[in-house]
Amino acid sequence: MKYIIVGLGNFGGSLAEKLTQQGNEVIGIDSNMAKVDAYKSIISHTICIDSTDQFTMSGLPIKNTDVIIVAIGEDQGANIMTTAVMKNLKAKILISRAISPLHETILQAIGVDEIVHPEEETAERWAKKLCIKGVVDSFELNGEYSIVEVTVPKIYVGKTLGEINFRKNHDVIVLTTITITHEKNLIGLSNKVSQVKGVASRATLLNEGDIMVIYGSNKDIKKLLEFI
Repeated sequence: MKYIIVGLGNFGGSLAEKLTQQGNEVIGIDSNMAKVDAYKSIISHTICIDSTDQFTMSGLPIKNTDVIIVAIGEDQGANIMTTAVMKNLKAKILISRAISPLHETILQAIGVDEIVHPEEETAERWAKKLCIKGVVDSFELNGEYSIVEVTVPKIYVGKTLGEINFRKNHDVIVLTTITITHEKNLIGLSNKVSQVKGVASRATLLNEGDIMVIYGSNKDIKKLLEFI
């Protein structure tokens, strides 16, 4: 896949590096030449430009880029302006970093697809989330085992865990399920709200749009994701 990451600080630079290591084409952008130089031999491409200048940014391959991530953290104004520029340039999927609740509300008003909280989420988790289809979030326990949030495969919608027998058929354990609902925020926009359903049992019903929290080996989890 092709990514543009704006802001090569600790989070943005680390994410760009991990996405490149996983075989993706990444364009890293920063207004600081020292940061651009630091990553020029680590990620696919690096450019030193002012990301708040729409005319300059329009020269980038926005239409051919799958995901654009605004990772600017130290300058909220530049973050908001860059996010707005990318939205105006019709980014396919736009993800932006939020520093505060008010900042997050502004980004939601602009219309980003997802919001990053680097203080809570690592670049490694986002790299896995972006690269592996069906993964909502993940936590790697060691090099072999992970706890992963995945969307319910369509073939299992309307069935119980007992009917599917996940442990036997996929060699993974479903710890719980999460239902996503929506509520209005302070400015009347719809926000996603996660409702954890408690410890899963054989009677747990899988509904369309639900998320399963599963535990297993990375190998078996990848096999399960082939069904999504």
